Amino acid sequence: MQRLIRKNQHILNLLNMLTDGLLIFLSYSLAMYLRLEVLGGDTQLDLLGPGCQLLAAGCAVLVVFLYYLLQLYGSYRFKANVSEGIKIFSVNGMVSLAFMAALYLVRASNFPRLAVVLFWVISSLLVMLKRMAAWGLLRHYRRLGYNQKHVAILGNGHLARQYLEDIRQNPQLGVTVVGYISREKRPGLGKCLGSYEELEKILERRRLDELIIALEPHETRFMKPALAAADKEGTRLSLIPFYNDYIPPHPTIEAIGRTRLINMRATPLDNLGWAMVKRLMDLFGSLALILLTSPVMAAAAVGVKLSSPGPVLFRQKRIGKDKKPFTMLKFRSMSVTKSEKTGWTTRDDPRKTRFGSLIRKFSIDELPQLFNVLVGDMSLVGPRPEIPYHVRHFKEEVPLYLVRQQVKPGMTGWAQVNGLRGDTSIEARVKYDIWYIENWSLGLDIRILLKTAFGGMINREETASKGKEGKGDG
Repeated sequence: MQRLIRKNQHILNLLNMLTDGLLIFLSYSLAMYLRLEVLGGDTQLDLLGPGCQLLAAGCAVLVVFLYYLLQLYGSYRFKANVSEGIKIFSVNGMVSLAFMAALYLVRASNFPRLAVVLFWVISSLLVMLKRMAAWGLLRHYRRLGYNQKHVAILGNGHLARQYLEDIRQNPQLGVTVVGYISREKRPGLGKCLGSYEELEKILERRRLDELIIALEPHETRFMKPALAAADKEGTRLSLIPFYNDYIPPHPTIEAIGRTRLINMRATPLDNLGWAMVKRLMDLFGSLALILLTSPVMAAAAVGVKLSSPGPVLFRQKRIGKDKKPFTMLKFRSMSVTKSEKTGWTTRDDPRKTRFGSLIRKFSIDELPQLFNVLVGDMSLVGPRPEIPYHVRHFKEEVPLYLVRQQVKPGMTGWAQVNGLRGDTSIEARVKYDIWYIENWSLGLDIRILLKTAFGGMINREETASKGKEGKGDG
């Protein structure tokens, strides 16, 4: 069975395509049944007649073709479920819109539009559920030692050991390292298959699925003969560059003639399409939250005004995307003083009002930042913004600190939902922020927002220290 799966991936891909098409076709019938029989409705069209069924079959073929163009068929070894789900939902939505446009062209004006929406939702859910089930089954199957991809490592240094450790920690990927190829034997790397000079014979003798080249900088002279040997024997290969530890998770590679440029600080949000999606989520999300929290903000404004003399809102300069300053809004939680703007708030700071402590505890003081999100200075999710004084100091003391400024700052972020708020390590926050920037996805933003809503709003520190909004807040 294992050999059958490994050698006939194209058959599995074909079955995947056929089942996707079948589910999409069946989704049409289910959507029509729900619209007419469950929800009730009248139409002069025979929605389950041959003509409409033929149109549904055409939609199924179109959807599967678009899935193929978006590379949704292949090995599930390294697939990301969230990004795949977004593609499926988007494609099904576009085809549903095309379906409605086709109805207008054939003048089927009495076709129930709700049925098309149901078709979109049902087809997307069924396809995603099927793929999640297949993905989970394959991961379980591979953990048991089946459906393995057999590879050999060329090299015995730091990169080879790191790759082997990562593979051992992820058995669900189904990768078996049969051994390594090197001039010297090293303990802990498994079986030594031979030296570099024997590579061609090793590849000829062993039926490997892939050769992993993990040469160290001083071994680059073996690169050319290794590539030639793999090409001669028709062995697939992957390369771990010796500067691997400096490359971000999703680098962008550009070609200028014979030169290859690796953009070391490329982020998913450099893509204009994804940047627009994030901005739309910020725009509609901030509007919705402003409407939902308006009673709370009105009550907070009255409380601040009654608690101590001074303005309701506290305005402070912060550093945003591309190091551009902006004015961040908060409800004032302290008495107005002439304290230095860079002064840090302590847990028992005498400037804090009793009402200020309350709204800070439940992060109500941060709600006015929704207006910062609305106008585009901030995002719902991103690294927390800092004041200029601390940016100047942290960039000298904390490595990669200003990499955070490649994206808009956020009301909440990956560091915050992982407990890094209040009096916590700046270095740790920067590490989490950079991971978020390099691994951004719409699903990750939604996950952070959900974690914030269900437990992330309570400030257990009740203070604002390094990196936390509130320094000189009064």
